Amino acid sequence: MINKTVSNVQDALQGIENGMTLMLGGFGLCGIPENSIAALVQKGVNELTCISNNAGVDDFGLGLLLQKKQIKKMISSYVGENAEFERQMLSGELEVDLIPQGTLAERCRAAQAGIPAFFTPAGYGTEVAEGKEVREFNGKMHIMEEAFKADFAIVKAWKGDTAGNLIFKGTARNFNPCMCGAAKITIAEVEELVEAGTLDPNQVHIPGILVQRIFQGEKYEKRIEQRTVRKR
Repeated sequence: MINKTVSNVQDALQGIENGMTLMLGGFGLCGIPENSIAALVQKGVNELTCISNNAGVDDFGLGLLLQKKQIKKMISSYVGENAEFERQMLSGELEVDLIPQGTLAERCRAAQAGIPAFFTPAGYGTEVAEGKEVREFNGKMHIMEEAFKADFAIVKAWKGDTAGNLIFKGTARNFNPCMCGAAKITIAEVEELVEAGTLDPNQVHIPGILVQRIFQGEKYEKRIEQRTVRKR
């Protein structure tokens, strides 16, 4: 069985260069590849196009790359709580492609499945549909959306084995699974890395064939973007 383990995050990110397109899993601050994002900041690559649901917050997650002006374009569904993201977008410093959240997920999944394009009713009659092919299905208008084309997909999982099989935990199972295998190279950082054959096959969410590199991360903060509790 092929061992896809790399020794550290720096080795995992080998080959990422200026101007590349990256997919990054997570939803807000939930299930983001913390180690990889921090290493990308240190690596100093810039002019990046990042495909991610949003850009985290100002001082954490993709917000760290935005602070260093390393991102040229964000393809997202939500500006979120990131004031710097909003500032750069409104000032024209950052190119932003805002698309419906379901379309974002499906464009990832289509790339994963090798499907070049699909039709969806989401966005028809709005700016989202401008310049796109339109067809009618069962009396309803749909627009054509193309699958994403990315150089690297970087995801975060709870457990993984040396063959690249992954298990996600709770709501961290958001955009991470559909980004696996949706780029030329998929990098998975995991909280716990075990030997192949250790994981229960019935619990595996993503098979190792969709992952090229895997490493064990460390010192996860797992911040909560908005903590809401019931009043006593």
